[in-house]
Amino acid sequence: MNGMNASLVRSVLRCVLFVAVATSLGCEAEPPAKSEPKATPPPAATESKKAQIGKNVWLETIGDKRRVLVSAYVCLREGQLEHLMCRKQTKEHEAILAADCDARHIHAALEAARAMPGSTVKFQPKYQPPTGTRIKISLRYEENGREVIVPAQKWIRNANTRKDLDQDWVFAGSHLIPDRFEPNKPPYYLANDGDVICVSNFEGALLDLPINSPKDNSELVFEANTDRIPPKDTVVVVILEPVLEKKK
Repeated sequence: MNGMNASLVRSVLRCVLFVAVATSLGCEAEPPAKSEPKATPPPAATESKKAQIGKNVWLETIGDKRRVLVSAYVCLREGQLEHLMCRKQTKEHEAILAADCDARHIHAALEAARAMPGSTVKFQPKYQPPTGTRIKISLRYEENGREVIVPAQKWIRNANTRKDLDQDWVFAGSHLIPDRFEPNKPPYYLANDGDVICVSNFEGALLDLPINSPKDNSELVFEANTDRIPPKDTVVVVILEPVLEKKK
């Protein structure tokens, strides 16, 4: 009996010694599997809010950003240009787009989007380019069932170099002209003559290029980039985004 007990004790000691050696060599039992972290849902997209300012003109707010949307249509695809967009039934023969709207509503919407009007071009006593908040313009339309958005410059090219327009527009702000014959009549907003978004400098432009771009037919600089412009009457949303200075 004593021999059996001694043998049992030796067996236990051998087991304890084996476990101790295995532990010192890092052969520990595998720890329980850790639970996977729960997936965090992506943040919800910021909601777009639109307020109609006038016929075919909206102010869109996305978070703290504001921009102006104008519904227009393609009215010209080739030839020399004086405008990117004119008012309907004014200067469609020299503008790619026309919009059935009041240019005063675009002006009001741009100010609501925090853009500041500057001044229109001056030719006397010397040339001074138009000024104002810089406006980035994009064009949104459907093609073959899908939405397309392109910079407006892609539809306009220099007639001499054949290169795309490389300038943004500025919010020149046009002018209000009193009626000399009917003083009680509301003043007339000059851009409603058609000079809504210009590529040639006009004294009455709402939006103009801040470069010397003559309006005389013999000196016109820009032309339609026909291959990139969709068919006539295609509905196009003109997106006007003020490029605001960052607060210091």
